[in-house]
Parts: sequence; C-alpha cells; structure tokens
Amino acid sequence: MERNLLSTTEVAKKYGLPSSTINHYTNIGLLNVEGRRKNMRLYDDVKVKDRLARITKFRREGYPLHLIQKELDKA
Repeated sequence: MERNLLSTTEVAKKYGLPSSTINHYTNIGLLNVEGRRKNMRLYDDVKVKDRLARITKFRREGYPLHLIQKELDKA
C-alpha cells in the first residue's frame, strides 16, 4: 500500500491549522517528517492525522507542549 505524503501546506489546509503550527510541531518533535521533495517537508497522512488528534486531545485537557511530547513518546 502506497503512503499518502502531504506537504506542510497540504497538512495545514486539510486539518485547519496554520502552516506555522505544523512547522513548530515538527521543530519540537511532535510531528515527524517522512520524506522530502526539493525543499518541502512531507508527512504521512495517516500518521499526522493520528498525532494531531492526540495533540488536540491533550491541548484541550490543558497539557503544555513539553508534556504532550512526553505522552506521545510513551506510545
């Protein structure tokens, strides 16, 4: 099965987040880059969907980003 890779812009548009948020989450290790095309970061759609859902859940519960990272690393 071929993976569906999305650029930062595509992830942002699909999930209703600013590109700057996607970049920030990537820079601090909440989202993983699965590949590159020229100068673009590419994300696996299935993985990013799961991670963003979990990040959103933790944010709603009031977790700061550094604790969210620890929770995501446990899984």
